[in-house]
Amino acid sequence: MKVEVYKNLHKQCWSVRDNKTGKVIDHVRNIHLKDATLVVRQSGREKVLRERKKNVHAFVKGEITTIGGVPIEICEVAYNPYKNTTFIEKVSGEPIHTAKNVFLTSLGSVYVEKNND
Repeated sequence: MKVEVYKNLHKQCWSVRDNKTGKVIDHVRNIHLKDATLVVRQSGREKVLRERKKNVHAFVKGEITTIGGVPIEICEVAYNPYKNTTFIEKVSGEPIHTAKNVFLTSLGSVYVEKNND
């Protein structure tokens, strides 16, 4: 099932939204997505910058899957609308748009296994 997952700041978890209907179908502490796209809607980001008020405009879209083990080569990614226009690798600052696997953890961290393209 294709979903969009975003950080829910009020409930301190991840909200899982059905990609077709746009309705929230679950709230989870951890989730693993495959064949993912990391999305930042620029109009939503611009609204955050203009109003200084957070809104849901960044999320990870992908297929829910079960974890078969965490790959060795993963990196932590982050997104800050005040500093970046995309998700970035935390260490290098490199923009990240897609990933083979994405791990969203209970600590609020996001890790990706980068695509080899």
